[in-house]
Amino acid sequence: MADTNPLLAALRPGHPLRERLWQYALLVRANRPIGALLLVWPMLWALWIAAEGRPDPWVLVVFLAGTWVMRSAGCAINDYADRDFDGHVARTRQRPLAAGHIRPIEAIGVFLALSLTAFLLVLSMNRETVYLSFAGVALAASYPFMKRFHHLPQVHLGAAFGWAVPMVWTAQTGAWPGPLAWLIFIAAVLWATIYDTLYAMADREDDLKIGLKSTAILFGDADRLIIGVLQVMMMATLFLIGRDAHLGWPYDLSLVVAAGMFVYQQLLIAYRVPEFCLRAFMNNNGFGFAVFAGVALSYLLRA
Repeated sequence: MADTNPLLAALRPGHPLRERLWQYALLVRANRPIGALLLVWPMLWALWIAAEGRPDPWVLVVFLAGTWVMRSAGCAINDYADRDFDGHVARTRQRPLAAGHIRPIEAIGVFLALSLTAFLLVLSMNRETVYLSFAGVALAASYPFMKRFHHLPQVHLGAAFGWAVPMVWTAQTGAWPGPLAWLIFIAAVLWATIYDTLYAMADREDDLKIGLKSTAILFGDADRLIIGVLQVMMMATLFLIGRDAHLGWPYDLSLVVAAGMFVYQQLLIAYRVPEFCLRAFMNNNGFGFAVFAGVALSYLLRA
């Protein structure tokens, strides 16, 4: 007997609704969580430091969900902005919008629905955090278009990804972010500039052909050197964060591990092979975890 339950029927392989939902999942990179993880780590650094190792459980839940939702929204608006370019880049030509599996208006709808979901989550926080959220949405929505106007979209991405830092700080403390919070924000911007430049190095030749801009193109043959300078600046900023937050030896050890990862990334990009550039980009997930482990252990051992 044929299944008469519409919901069960819709979940069957080949059903149009199931296929449509799968394309939406691909649009928001549900199959590639690395972007969400890179967004989550600085937020967790800031939350643990703001809470001195004892974060409010609801703030933690809201920001874990919110960062994941906003990253998904950012992917949707990014693919809408790049819909006329992705088909010319080997790595992106199979994205749902570029391949014609969904329409541009659907990507806009996904972006708006996810942004509204994130806003509903943040409404459970204090008023100051809600105010800060408007800047976060503006940064996320505008980032994908920056690569048409200037060579520093990676810095803009850093501000968009890093905006979770002042927001979570305010949500946890109930006060506007102070110098330490902004220092963590600076670290987040530097870090995103580093790892997204590594990512852009993999697409540099295609981006040059279609006229898109990036730090990888701007840096040219000096890319490895400038990334190295940014990595040193990042490590110095993390050191200052540990000093100002009075973190202990586990954090210092985590910085040694993180510095080793930066050295490994430099080795990976030595010959600018796209595959190895992407591998260096992926390595930053371990970097973010190492720093967070140092922060969390410092407070845990202090208790």
